[in-house]
Amino acid sequence: MELRVILCITGASGVIYGVRLLEELKERAEVHLVISKSAKKIIEIETDYSVEKLESMCRRSYEDNELEAPISSGSFKYDALLIVPCSMKTLSSIANGISDNLITRTADVALKERRKIILVPRETPLNSIHLENMKKLSDLGVIIMPASPAFYHKPTSIHELVNFIVSRILDHLGIENSLIGRWE
Repeated sequence: MELRVILCITGASGVIYGVRLLEELKERAEVHLVISKSAKKIIEIETDYSVEKLESMCRRSYEDNELEAPISSGSFKYDALLIVPCSMKTLSSIANGISDNLITRTADVALKERRKIILVPRETPLNSIHLENMKKLSDLGVIIMPASPAFYHKPTSIHELVNFIVSRILDHLGIENSLIGRWE
């Protein structure tokens, strides 16, 4: 069976992580995509991609206010929920059970169904509230993967730094990849 994932891109800086992940997943998985209203603006500011281009790379896309979407139901089967990047507003909403949009509603359902969730927060510095919310989610089994690339592979471009994080996400999904040199 083909891997089925829900990829959500929120309005944190670093939307390129979600874009690059979508590029890698489009041929390897059935991707259901949600791009928040804020993320749509950030995509225009930070990348050369259009929202339409990203939506064309997935199986199906949804609007963030589309609460009746199939992905918001516990009966919708999938392998992982990925929120890349994950704004602190979204992370806080998930940690505190606020499901007022499709992304947070889908995460709330994923928590109750004990599905794999990977959040890639992109914020620095972190305050105590951020850390408490991350711990709360980690204690519930959520994988918290801050966008903090390594340097042992001697990256020479932003693309290589982005690929490091994308490679780690793919690793957690069990998808073989050679985006980075492995630690030897």
